[in-house]
This record gives sequence, structure tokens and C-alpha cells, in this order.
Amino acid sequence: MAMAGRIKSSFHYKVFYSLLSFCWVLVGAFAVFQYHRETTFRSELMNMELQMHNERIIDDMEKGESIASIASRIGTPLPGLRLTLVNSEGVVIYDNNDKTPFPNTNHDNRPEILQARKAGTGYSVGRHSESDDSDYFYSATLMGDGSVIRSAVPYDHMLRDFLKADSSFLWVMFALTIVVSVIGYFVARKISTSISNLNSFAEKASRGSKIYEDWAFPNDELGNIAANIVRLYVERDQRHQEAIVQEREKIRLKKELTNNINHELKTPVASIKICAELLRDHAELSDSSKAEFIERICENTDRLASMLDDVSTITRLDEGLKLIEKRTVNLRQLIENVAESERLHTDMKILVNVPDFEIAGNRQLLESIFRNLIDNAIAYSGGTEIHIDGDKDGNFSLRDNGCGIPDEYLPRIFERFYRIDKGRSREKGGTGLGLAIVKNAIAIHGGEIMACNDNGLRFDFNLSERGGKL
Repeated sequence: MAMAGRIKSSFHYKVFYSLLSFCWVLVGAFAVFQYHRETTFRSELMNMELQMHNERIIDDMEKGESIASIASRIGTPLPGLRLTLVNSEGVVIYDNNDKTPFPNTNHDNRPEILQARKAGTGYSVGRHSESDDSDYFYSATLMGDGSVIRSAVPYDHMLRDFLKADSSFLWVMFALTIVVSVIGYFVARKISTSISNLNSFAEKASRGSKIYEDWAFPNDELGNIAANIVRLYVERDQRHQEAIVQEREKIRLKKELTNNINHELKTPVASIKICAELLRDHAELSDSSKAEFIERICENTDRLASMLDDVSTITRLDEGLKLIEKRTVNLRQLIENVAESERLHTDMKILVNVPDFEIAGNRQLLESIFRNLIDNAIAYSGGTEIHIDGDKDGNFSLRDNGCGIPDEYLPRIFERFYRIDKGRSREKGGTGLGLAIVKNAIAIHGGEIMACNDNGLRFDFNLSERGGKL
């Protein structure tokens, strides 16, 4: 559990930090872009105002007026404006700043001059002036003769504040980032809940722990995927466990069947051996004694053959539906044929009341159902009549008017080799597999069987639509 908690926290915060980093980088990049855009816009506004001033001076100079008279006549649009005229060779030929030495250095290397000679206009923000040791905002305009008019505004606190972007924008962006970060935290936690729970499920599954389907996942696409994974695993695990139980039950039944067969074979084999040895070792026996021993050998041989047939049938039923072929069978005709055959071996009346209808089934197994039930009634009921009733929905009742059996034995009569009176059963030649074959054969045809006492023993069973009724 400690490892699961550590993985949960780690994954949660990894997702959160990833979303947080992405958010801050995105907002930061947008803030820097917007800040640069706004400062550039404000610088261009200032440049535009100075360019208009430059253009006005150029227009008046083209009319023949000197720059000095123009400067004194029109004044300055901004306090402290410095006006400079640079000829085509980069030499300053006019500067209205008389408080400092006249600039005598070549100005062609100044950024705003270079831009103006290249593009017609140019400006520079906060550049330091070597002549008066001050910072200025420069705006230069190219004249037709190659000269450059340059206006410069002192880069003081007032101008800095004007050119600076609005700080309220940054605070809004900061607040927005905090809100997005909080949202990102909950989104990360929601995502990590599904992944962490799925990770815990995987750890339990790898350890072979019991997995239940009641895992809590968020109600979103990722949560639904995780819940479906758990559900499919639980269903697969349940099927696997059921298959294991069925396989163990099959092994148990086979072992039980083998032990029971071994036990049941001992009596007829021993009887056959004794009779054969007596016939071999006592030639002086009378013909009547010999005939009696031969009859016993035949009876026990028939019993062995019947038992082997029943074992073969029950084994085939255990193999399942895949090995059992089904075809269309007229059930009324099949029951009548079985009843007619059984009437040859008993004085009991066998009455059939079944409508004419067909089902998809295995003829041999369907015959074994009715034959075994009729044989059971003939051998053990002590009654005089057997009634077989049915309807087109596949519901059947087979009852006799005999003695029935004690109620406490009813739940076990369909078990293999189970006998209420073992000595009496062996006298009747029963193998103990007849009713087990009936139960399994009915199950193969999609039905169930129950037994109860009703003025005799009555079996109620059905051959449902799962068995392929047409």
C-alpha cells in the first residue's frame, strides 16, 4: 500500500507540474509577446508624432526657408526637443542644442540614421548621446538630397512611463495564471485518480489477489476505459475460476466414477469367476446345476455389458455438447417406440399422452431418458401403471402408482451409483447410473428434472428451447 501511495502521489504531481509548467510557459510567452507588442506600439506612436514634425520641417525647407528660422518659428511639439540636420556625408550641419558643444563626429553610424538612409525613416529608443551625455528617443527622416532630419526627445521618467506597457495587463495575466493553475491541479488529480487506481488494480492482479468490480473511477472517458478494463478482467477471472472448478469437479467425478466402476465390477466378475471355476473343477455336477451356473454367468455378463454401456454414455455426456450430434426428432414417435419396447418386459401398463411435435436433439440420449425412467419404475415401484404426459412446450411428467421412496432420499437419487437399497438394486440388475444419465441427458437438451412422491414416484422435467425445440 505504501508503494501504491507513493506512485499515486508521484504521478499526481508529475501530471500537475507538467500542466502547470505548460500553463506558465504559455501564459508567460503570451505576456512577453503582448508586453513587447504594446511597448512597440507606444514607441511607434511617439515616432509617428516626431516624424510628422520632421515632415513639416522638410516641407518648409523645400520652400527655401532655413532650418534655424523654421525651428524658431514652429517651436517644439514636446519639451526639450532637440533638432539635428545631418548632411549626406554624415556631418552635423545644424543642432539647436546650444548648451553643449556642437557635435563634430560623423553620424552615419547612428542606428536611426542607418535606418532612415535604408528605409526612409528610423528611430531609436533610449540611446545615449555622446555630445551631451544624455539619453534620447531619436526619430530620423531622410530628405531628397540625402540629408537626414532628426528629432530627439529626452528619455526621462515621463517618457519612460509613456513607453512602458500597462502593468494592469500583467496583473490580469498573473491572476489568470493562478486560476488556470488551480484548475490544472484538479484536472491532474482527476486524471491521476483513474491511472493510480488502475495501477493499484494491476498490482493486485499481478499478486493474484481477489479483484472486485466495485473500483471507483471518475465519470469520464479515461475513467470509463479503466472501469471497463477492470470489469473485463473480473469477468475473465470469474470464467477462469469457474473453469477451474469445473475441471476439478470433472476430475473428481472421473475419479469417483473409476472407483465406483471398480467396486461395481467386483460383484459380477466374482460371481462369473466362481461359477466358471465350479463348472471347470466339478465335472460331476448335475445338468440342472450346470445350467443354473451358466444362467448366472449369462446374467452377470449381461449386467457387465449394461454397466459398460452406461459408463460409455455417462462418459460421453461429460465431454459436453460439442461431441453430441443433434437432429430433428419426432418426440411422440420416439416415446411410443420406447414404451412399446418396454411393454415386452413388464405387466405394468405404460400410458402415453404426448402431442405430436419435434425438437432438435440426440435420438440416442432422448431414448435413454425415457427408457431409464420407465426401467426404474418397472424395477422398483411395485406399481401397475406408468403414465407419460407432455405438452408442446417441452414439459413432461413420468409417474407410477407404486410405493415411491422416502423423501430424505429424493435429493440424491440422481447421483452416480447411488442406491437406496443396494442389495435389491443389484438383484434387479441396476448399474446405479440410469438416473444420472437421465439428468445429464436432459441438461444436454437444455432442461432440468425433479422427483417427488405423488401416490407413487413422479419425475417432472422439461426439454427447453435451449435444447433446440422447433
